[in-house]
Amino acid sequence: MRRRILGLLGSLAIVSGAGAATASADGLPVLGVDVGSKGVTVPGAAARYVTLWSGPKTTVVARVRRDGGRVDRSRLLAGTFTVPAVAYDSSASGLSADGKVLVLIQPRLSFPRARTSFPVLEARNLRVVKVLRLQGDFSFDAISPRGNRIYLIQYLSANDPTKYAVRALDVGAGRLLPEPVVDPHEPDEQMRGQPLSRAMSPDGRWAYTLYDGNGKTPFVHALDTSRATARCIDLEALGGAENLWRLRLSIRGGGKQLAVRDGNQTELVVSTTTFAVSSPTAPVAASQESSLTWPWAAGAGALALALAAALVVAAQRKNVSLSETQH
Repeated sequence: MRRRILGLLGSLAIVSGAGAATASADGLPVLGVDVGSKGVTVPGAAARYVTLWSGPKTTVVARVRRDGGRVDRSRLLAGTFTVPAVAYDSSASGLSADGKVLVLIQPRLSFPRARTSFPVLEARNLRVVKVLRLQGDFSFDAISPRGNRIYLIQYLSANDPTKYAVRALDVGAGRLLPEPVVDPHEPDEQMRGQPLSRAMSPDGRWAYTLYDGNGKTPFVHALDTSRATARCIDLEALGGAENLWRLRLSIRGGGKQLAVRDGNQTELVVSTTTFAVSSPTAPVAASQESSLTWPWAAGAGALALALAAALVVAAQRKNVSLSETQH
C-alpha cells in the first residue's frame, strides 16, 4: 500500500504541474478533456471537489480548500468516475449552487456506449446517495441550483456525435423527463455543434454554453436549470469567424449581461433578460471567468501533496461499494 501511495504521489505531481488530460474524460461532445484533478466549485464556495483515479477500478473524491489546498474530506469509491467536463475551455460542472449535491460521471471507453452511470453524492460528507444508470449514451450538461435535477446530453446517432438532445432528469425519481428540453420559440430547431465555453449565472440557475454551430451560425444555448426550458441565441455576427475556438463566455453587470470575448476583447454582448445581442460599446473586464484556475500561492505542487494525503486517509478505510439502482 505504501508503494501504491508513493506511486500515486508521483502521478499527481505530473498531472498537477502539467495540467495534462487523462486518457478517458467525460467524452463527447467534450472529447479528451478531463477536469478531475482541476475539480469543480461554485461562486462563493470555500472548497473545490476533485477526483483522481487511484487504480484500475477505484477513484478518490476529495473536498479541497481553495485557500491553501487542505483536504477537508476524502472518500475512496469503487469504480472509475470523474468530474464532468462541459466545454472545451475545460469548464466543469456537477456541483449544485447550494453546495449540497455533487454528481460525477463514468468516463467513456467508446462511442456509442450502451449504458451511462452517474453517482450522486452528498457533498458535505461525500456519501454516495445513489447511482443513476441510464440505458443509452449520455454526457453531463448542467445541474439545478438545489441539485434536484440534472441535465444531460443524449446522443441520437451512433455515427454522428453532433446529433443530440438535451434531457432533464429528476434525481429523486431517478428518471428522465418525457420530453427533451427545447427552446419553446423554436421547438423544431435541432442543436448541433461543439461546446466551446460555459458560464453560469451568479445564482446557478442559468447555464450558458457557446457552440460553434457545426459549420453554421454559432449560438449560445441558455439553459434554465430551474424550469427545464432553454433559449437558443444565434450569434450571426460570428458566422465565418476563424477564431471561434478562442472565444470565451463570461458574466458581467451583476449577471445582467453575457460577454463573448476573444482574450481581453469583447466581441458581442447578450442581455440575459431579453436575450438581445449587441456590439460592445466599450471594453469591460469580465467579472466571472468560465475557466477557473487554482488560486494557491504554493502552486500546483500543493494539489499533489493534498490529494496524496487524501489517499492515505482513504486507504485506511474500506472501499465504498456503489449500490447501483436500475432506471
